Amino acid sequence: MGLFDVFKKREKEVQIFSRKSVGKFKVEKTFKIFGKEVLVGEVIEGVIYPGYKIKGERAALIREIQRDRQEVDFALEYDKVALVLDGKLNPKVGEILEVYQS
Repeated sequence: MGLFDVFKKREKEVQIFSRKSVGKFKVEKTFKIFGKEVLVGEVIEGVIYPGYKIKGERAALIREIQRDRQEVDFALEYDKVALVLDGKLNPKVGEILEVYQS
């Protein structure tokens, strides 16, 4: 078992238990920083908090929210923010993702 296999085992699938989404997020740009996936875009519905989960084809945990390169406690509708994720979504630009409570 190599080092790569150890990292693959660490990566676990995030599950969503809530049935009703609490918000929507439109992806404008994606990139990676220090191995974390970062989504830049606009909250188009609801309120988003760190610890919530975001869902596209897969789901990921929102670890941190940044606005103007400052960490914030939440993001409101029409806010342009960056979401630092724990997990991999690989969304497309323009895709609208649903947000769920933890």
